[in-house]
Amino acid sequence: MRTRFNTVSVGMIVILAILAGCSQLMTKPAEVKADNGAIQLKNMDTNVSPGTNFFRYANGGWIDANPIPEEFGQYGAGHEVWLRNNDQVKAVVTDPRLAEYPEGSIERKIADFYSSGMDSVSIDAAGTSSLTADLDKINAMKSKAELSRMIGYLHKTSSNPLFVLYADQDEKNSENMIANLAQGGLGMTDRDQYLNDDERSNMLRDEYKKFMQTVFGLLGYSEDQINAHIDAIMEIETKLAANSMTRVERRDPEKGYNPMSLDELDKLSAALNFKTYFAEIGVADPGRINVRQTDYFQSLSDVINATSLDEWKMYLRWNLIRGKMGGLPQTYRDASFAFYGTALNGTQKQQPRWRQVLGVMNGSIGEAIGKAYVAKHFPPSSKARMVELVENLKVAYAARIQNLDWMTDETKAKALEKLAAVKVKVGYPDVWTDYSAMDIKAGSYADNLQAARNFHFQKDIAKIGKPVDRDEWFMSPQTVNAYYSPSLNEIVFPAGILQPPFFFPDGDEAVNYGAIGVVIGHEMTHGFDDQGRKFDVKGNLEDWWTEEDGKRFEEKAQLVIDQFNDFYITDSVHVNGELTLGENIADLGGLVIAYDALHKALETRPEPKEIAGFTQDQRFFLSYAQIWRGSAREAALLDQVQTDPHSPRNFRVLGPIVHTQPWYDSFSITAQDPLYVEQSERIAIW
Repeated sequence: MRTRFNTVSVGMIVILAILAGCSQLMTKPAEVKADNGAIQLKNMDTNVSPGTNFFRYANGGWIDANPIPEEFGQYGAGHEVWLRNNDQVKAVVTDPRLAEYPEGSIERKIADFYSSGMDSVSIDAAGTSSLTADLDKINAMKSKAELSRMIGYLHKTSSNPLFVLYADQDEKNSENMIANLAQGGLGMTDRDQYLNDDERSNMLRDEYKKFMQTVFGLLGYSEDQINAHIDAIMEIETKLAANSMTRVERRDPEKGYNPMSLDELDKLSAALNFKTYFAEIGVADPGRINVRQTDYFQSLSDVINATSLDEWKMYLRWNLIRGKMGGLPQTYRDASFAFYGTALNGTQKQQPRWRQVLGVMNGSIGEAIGKAYVAKHFPPSSKARMVELVENLKVAYAARIQNLDWMTDETKAKALEKLAAVKVKVGYPDVWTDYSAMDIKAGSYADNLQAARNFHFQKDIAKIGKPVDRDEWFMSPQTVNAYYSPSLNEIVFPAGILQPPFFFPDGDEAVNYGAIGVVIGHEMTHGFDDQGRKFDVKGNLEDWWTEEDGKRFEEKAQLVIDQFNDFYITDSVHVNGELTLGENIADLGGLVIAYDALHKALETRPEPKEIAGFTQDQRFFLSYAQIWRGSAREAALLDQVQTDPHSPRNFRVLGPIVHTQPWYDSFSITAQDPLYVEQSERIAIW
């Protein structure tokens, strides 16, 4: 034991030395102005004390001045940036010079895709012609034995009936890609919406039925036919929902790792012929297949056997129509919006057509657009400063791990090794996606949507059985978001998020560490949250913790669950502490790590003690709060707490700050303040 302990200690010293070397990358930014506008009094509500409601204190003025637009269910800082990016991307795709390029060039594809999407007259005139051939295929089915082939056909061309197929890393052999099968096939957004008997679930089921009634009515079905379709679809989807894992259950990566052979899969789900299915989609030999929810796939046989062929045709028609909704006339899209926009999120108005088309294009040829976007809107200086911030956060995180009082040296060494190995991607990819095989042309928007789906489906299944491409990005450069991948052990920050209020290229250290610095720390902490901690330095699903340390972590995690379970949206609906656990741990870790990194940076580059009347620490916490500024409609909040692993924005501020002593010191928070938490009850994990 003693020899092992000494070896571990030396390993930690070596890793810390490597990480500490990152601090040499720091460069002096431009001189900080006395008031750079990053924190503005007009955005605050100083009538509210920080210790009563810090979210309102930091953001109340902005919230009052920015009511939720009709086309949003929620509206906040991220939406502000998204709208700004949309304007910038629109300028890229509407550049008249693009149409002058030869047909087949990526420039011409961008122009043709956009113009076809904006031609609403032609889209409406085309009617449902894009559905005809596939509806005929469904109608021609003679027996349930044809289900396997038809499901494969729809998967590769339009929709995801019954389940979802995708390629992903083998979680216990992270250098290789493997086919994954996951539960799916639902038209509503969560299994519980089919099963719960509360007022909202009943309302959503009624609205979902109205959605189907409208669509099948537009297609010319009789009232009896419409009712038969609705009954069959609801019965099938309710059975699928009942057999599905909950969102909380799906968070456990061990439960989702069930690799098996094609023969074993056929035995598991005997009523489907998966050899036929894979042959139809063009994967003759998928090799090992990871079945994410084995009970669900086993239950499919009972559902298939208990459902008539005619009922399956009704279900498949509905999946086809939903999958091709984007290319259908406006009346169909209005029906879709009435459910997915208004009923689910309370949104009163659809986004303008041009934003809808840009959203599709960003998901279809996002990197082609992003290449032009970053050339104009993301200077090298921003990337350099981001890289520096990330390296400084790594140093601060390593120091915190080294100083943990609840973790043994053996686990600390492995945690430090994993942290040192985290790969960082900033701004845009080094290798851009080649879209030459995507057949985009002037004319039919439905055809272009089909071409985009065909391209991405084939691109995805081509990865099965191949080595992992570690250069690939899973967000386009113009995306307002960031992510951590446990299997790749990497953090990724697209250019789209690297602008105020998340990132201030010429801002003072406090506002940058409080905003994007916390985001960086948040993504790093995902490598050590309740899911990420189960993956090792190479991204393999492997328990690298001592039993003692794992138990201590779970005890601390339970405290976070309990805290967020006490945050209520309405009198009877609260945040799901288990569903949001990973994000809440990441928020808590990101905040304290970024604070430490800020003060490490200030040692070598001192700045004014106050800017615009606020100290550096106050600016840090205000900057953190303002990245979550915003508000939400009740319907959107209710949908969020049911389906989203992120907590509502106000709780993302109030949850972590009450465990952070510098926040108390910065704003003179005392035991008389409502937000005060006794030191003995404050949560510290990372």
